[in-house]
Amino acid sequence: MELVQRIGVPASKIIYANPCKQIAQIKYAAKHGVQLLSFDNEMELAKVAKSHPSAKMVLCIATNDSHSLSLDFGASLKSCRHLLQNAKKSHVDVVGVSFHVGSGCPDPQAYAQSIADARLVFEMGAELGHRMHILDLGGSFPGVDGAKVRFEEIASVINSALDLYFPEGCGVDILGKLGRYYVTSAFTLAVSIIAKKEVLLDQPGREEETGSAPKTMAYHLDEGVYGIFNSVLFDNTCPAPVLQKKPSTEQPLHSSSLWGPVVDGCDCVAEGLWLPQLHVGDWLVFENMGAYTVGMGSFLGGTQTCRITYAMSRVAWEALQEQLLPPEQDEDAEGVCKPLSCGWEITDTLCVGPVFTPASIM
Repeated sequence: MELVQRIGVPASKIIYANPCKQIAQIKYAAKHGVQLLSFDNEMELAKVAKSHPSAKMVLCIATNDSHSLSLDFGASLKSCRHLLQNAKKSHVDVVGVSFHVGSGCPDPQAYAQSIADARLVFEMGAELGHRMHILDLGGSFPGVDGAKVRFEEIASVINSALDLYFPEGCGVDILGKLGRYYVTSAFTLAVSIIAKKEVLLDQPGREEETGSAPKTMAYHLDEGVYGIFNSVLFDNTCPAPVLQKKPSTEQPLHSSSLWGPVVDGCDCVAEGLWLPQLHVGDWLVFENMGAYTVGMGSFLGGTQTCRITYAMSRVAWEALQEQLLPPEQDEDAEGVCKPLSCGWEITDTLCVGPVFTPASIM
């Protein structure tokens, strides 16, 4: 809340959508004019009613999908009427419904079902005197071309369901959290190998067959699951490295695994890889690392935050100059900077914040 208000977002445009809030955070929202908050249970409703009585609430409902976050968050459809009644008794206005399908969902029809469920909750709310006008579709929309379900496919299902249950002109504002969609492909991660070792595999009989004990190579990186690769734990991602140096076709491949710098059995970034022989100091590249990486990292185990370098192709840079600089300044601007990449150091020239095109980030 503090961050987005600091960059000029008005309080009326903020929804504090975490259904598990600290009382101090609720009081902060009240003090700084943030009126929209989410809830999915009686205790959360009671906390808000006591610490922020003028708040406008959005009821977060569970989604009917085993891959979603609803094992932990979201009210069941059966409990919604009771929660809406309690809100009315507490003189708290419920102004909308939200849901979050989650990034692991392979079926876009889960969005259609959730929108249909939201329509039922809207009708419950209307019967009890709540004036609802917000539908929050949640987030986790895929931001890469190779996703299990394409963004266009999800959008098509959502639009059809909205046409049926919340048609244009019905007075309902549709919200969506597009963070993952925008930033996933914007960042590429480069990490170095800081240690390596051979690990013998415990496979009885293999030594007798081959004459040598089977082994795998374990490479330790300067980032792990307690830092940039936390999405391995929390988002079930399977990072696939790109080698900085392309191996020759004659190089043999070895069973390999990648580990972070923290010495424990959970700091495993990837297993079951077949890679050529790598060495300490070699670099590995991981694409599509913009979502739930840098922002979620920690200092656990002595790891440090990574350095971020912003880059833009010359073609994108020249197109950006044409959009932002007046024609009479073109000549001067050409002499000021001809970057192969651009970042914070050139923003004074542009007089705007840095602009990055995800498809062109390296």
